[in-house]
Amino acid sequence: MTSQTFFFIFVPILSLVLLGLNLILAPHNPYDEKDSAFECGFHSFLGQNRSEFSISFFIFALLFLLFDLEILLVYPYVVSAYINGIFGLIVMLIFFLVLTL
Repeated sequence: MTSQTFFFIFVPILSLVLLGLNLILAPHNPYDEKDSAFECGFHSFLGQNRSEFSISFFIFALLFLLFDLEILLVYPYVVSAYINGIFGLIVMLIFFLVLTL
C-alpha cells in the first residue's frame, strides 16, 4: 500500500473518530439562542455611544483565534510529512487528540 493510499484511508477514519469523541465527551446544553441567527453588529441609538457588548462576540473571536493558531501549527507538519515519518504522525495525533478534548 502506498503512502498516498494510506493517507486517503487514514485521514477520513481519523476525522470520524475525533468527531465521535467530541460528540460523546462534549457537554450538551441546548437552548434557543444557539439556533438563532448570528448578527455581528449592533445599532447605536441617539446619545448611546457606549452599550453593553455581548459576550458571544468575544467567544466567537477567541474560537477564531484558536483555529487560526491550529492551522498555523499544523502547516509545518503538512509540508514535511514525508520527512517526519511515523514519529511526526504520532506527535500530530497526540496534538489533535489534546485539541479535541
